[in-house]
Order: sequence, then C-alpha cells, then structure tokens
Amino acid sequence: QVQLVESGGGLVQPGGSLRLSCATSRSILSFDRMGWYRQNPGKERELIATITASGTTNYADSVKGRFTISMDRAKNTLYLQMNSLKGEDRAVYYCHARRRITVEGAVADYWGQGTQVTVSS
Repeated sequence: QVQLVESGGGLVQPGGSLRLSCATSRSILSFDRMGWYRQNPGKERELIATITASGTTNYADSVKGRFTISMDRAKNTLYLQMNSLKGEDRAVYYCHARRRITVEGAVADYWGQGTQVTVSS
C-alpha cells in the first residue's frame, strides 16, 4: 500500500512563505507523475502543480511564478515551495501521485491526507 504523508502547512501572513512536503512510502521514481492539489469547502479540488519523473513541471496560472514544485529522489519526498502567499491561497493542500500499472495504460492514483494552509494577517 502506497502512503503519502504531507507536512508543512500552517498559518502565514500575506506575502509570506511556506514549504509543503510529501513523503512517499515507495521510491518516488516509481511514479509517472506527482502533483499538488488544493481544495476549499464546497469547491472542487484544484490542480496547482505537477512534476513528471523526468522533472518536467507545470503550474496553474493562479500560482505560476509564486509556487515551485520539486522532488528529492534520495529522500523520496515531493515539495511545494509557496512564496508571496495571498488570502486566496488558503485551502487544504493534497499531495497526489500517479503510476501506470498496466501496459494498456491503466493507472493508480494515490492521495495524501491533506494539510491546511491559512493565509491571514
């Protein structure tokens, strides 16, 4: 069973920074893609950043230039560096991992438990 464990959330003032971590229970290289989502009550989960096994990254327009996704292969950990935080960044942040499990393309998705980020003065 794959486990993803997030940490690093908390309360920060507008303009501040936080770094989220997501530790995986298996080699991070076994995943085809990893990413970070966020969600607020009553709203859909929003994809904000992804990184492939080869290191290609993509960002939602809402966080581009402020957030950076990265991975440490030795530590099997995914990160999300969040700078210049705004009130609208407040959400529960979820780590996600996907790996292909069959040659036909079937995938398995894994989720962390979520970590709360609150941006407030």
